[in-house]
Amino acid sequence: MTLESSIQPTAPEPRTAAPLPQPPLAGGAVPLLGHGWKLVRDPLGFLSRLRAHGDVVRLTLGPKTVYAVTTPELTGAVALSPDYKIGGPLWESLEGLLGKEGVATANGPTHRRQRRTIQPAFRLDAIPAYGPVMEEEAHALTTRWRPGETVDCTSESFRIAVRIAARCLLRGGFMDERAERLCLALATVFRGMYRRMVIPAGPLYRLPLPGNRAFDRALADLHLLVDEIIAERRASGETPDDLLTALLAAKDGNGEPIGEQEIHDQVVAILTPGSETVASTVMWLLQVLAAHPEQAEKVSAEVESVTGGRPVAFGDVRRLTHTNNVVVEAMRLRPAVWILTRRAVVDTELGGFRIPAGADIVYSPYAIQRDPESYERNLEFDPDRWLPERAKAVPRHAMSPFSTGNRKCPSDHFSMAQLTLITATVARTWRLEQVAGSNDTTRVGITLRPHRLLLRPVPR
Repeated sequence: MTLESSIQPTAPEPRTAAPLPQPPLAGGAVPLLGHGWKLVRDPLGFLSRLRAHGDVVRLTLGPKTVYAVTTPELTGAVALSPDYKIGGPLWESLEGLLGKEGVATANGPTHRRQRRTIQPAFRLDAIPAYGPVMEEEAHALTTRWRPGETVDCTSESFRIAVRIAARCLLRGGFMDERAERLCLALATVFRGMYRRMVIPAGPLYRLPLPGNRAFDRALADLHLLVDEIIAERRASGETPDDLLTALLAAKDGNGEPIGEQEIHDQVVAILTPGSETVASTVMWLLQVLAAHPEQAEKVSAEVESVTGGRPVAFGDVRRLTHTNNVVVEAMRLRPAVWILTRRAVVDTELGGFRIPAGADIVYSPYAIQRDPESYERNLEFDPDRWLPERAKAVPRHAMSPFSTGNRKCPSDHFSMAQLTLITATVARTWRLEQVAGSNDTTRVGITLRPHRLLLRPVPR
């Protein structure tokens, strides 16, 4: 045996994978508030500029580190992956309104059970039954207006959104006074919740300051309103085929009736986010009809060609393709839900970076849907970009106004039907002009809406 053959080869050292790097930290943080200050001062501009710093970027909101995702591909990955759940600053701020037991904020088996309860109300074959209510409310909106009078689009948009939701899904005697209460309370609550999301300074919000007191009063009135609706239904003994009846009859995972708190939170989740987001979108659609008269003319001409001069009906919606594209393009440029957050449930990887368990993820549909790498002439209002031959060029997840995955809004078809019908009815009846004192710049809260949109209707 030679010396060489008697030496045993040494096993190679085990190689460990290099640890994943942290995403880059965005510049501009200030002491104590971190990037929360920029999110308060210019949230849309700040989030839209983050892609230049990377696909995933670290932010600080007060003492928290948050990971911002800036590309369509990665926002889709977050929405579809089981590694992330509903959580983070947005949902923590909303729990005071939506509670912890409603479909909007629940996770896991509870969320799946709740979706099974509410989903039948939004099936495609269920939506035509809501058509007469949508028609009635859309026509009531336009017949309330008078030539030359100033229309306050905030109150009008909330009124129609609340009344359609209540009459279709809760079948209650929803009077204008109650809708007005909801509108006033929602405006105060959503504005306060946005501040609590970007600057999570909990003890400061418990001080007896005027803004905090107004927020607390508005929140209490919202919950009182929901209790009134549930109590009225129970006292009536009626069981119409609607979502509230389904909730009152729903069972939990053990086959027992669901608790009072869950019923309450579910009604809040039905009324408030839906009313707020639909109302905000209606405001932007009215702004579009005033700011783009050529598009208003095209919508009016399409309605005339479909209806032959009769009032617009729910059954016309599928044929109003350009009107639908106007709605989609308005939602692209001014999405009501402009910011979303998730929470990592395990240590995971995203875009080549390490995301630790418990970390909060934030992304902005507003920034994603205006991304110049996804859209040609990205800031131009162009409904024809949604024609079939052009729409296929839009990257996947670059347009998700109703979210995606298991958190996709169950009322997407319901919402699109009412938005298209409202737009068609208004454009066919009136030309809209902004008046002195109108301010259609973007007001940022939990949702986006014009600051104060005032329009003058002129008969066609």
